Amino acid sequence: MIRFSTLLTRAAAAIMLGSTLLLAGCHFGGTKGVTTASMQGQFDATIQAYKEGQFVVDGAVLSAVDLGSHFAYLKDQGKLPKTVLLQNGDDSKIRKIHLQYMARLQLDYGFRTYYDNKGTLTEINPQDTKARALQDHQERAPTPDAPPPQDHTPGAQQY
Repeated sequence: MIRFSTLLTRAAAAIMLGSTLLLAGCHFGGTKGVTTASMQGQFDATIQAYKEGQFVVDGAVLSAVDLGSHFAYLKDQGKLPKTVLLQNGDDSKIRKIHLQYMARLQLDYGFRTYYDNKGTLTEINPQDTKARALQDHQERAPTPDAPPPQDHTPGAQQY
């Protein structure tokens, strides 16, 4: 059985610890997030978030259902994008509802969706985002000051 001296064992342990720290120091901060501005031209489609869960595609404001119809049309034409970039709009920023709608579309049509998360490019994960069913744009609820609806059909009694 070979015995190493205590000094040699301690020196080998110190060298291993030093090399581990050196490798950890080189790796720290080595992978930085990719900025959206540098990758914008690499996507097949770019969509902007708009107010109240709506989207802007090629200058047109679309609800989530209309955006789904748009992607269905592109799928029928054989032009469905493989990657989609969701950006902040001119007047609004990306909200949770935008991410949930895009996660639903990602599940339905199989493309990958990325969004601008404070300048860093982030992929939407449909399981973590909890994809939501697509809905049309919802109008605001009527105010309580509004008069009740009137029935104008023949034979309706009016008080």
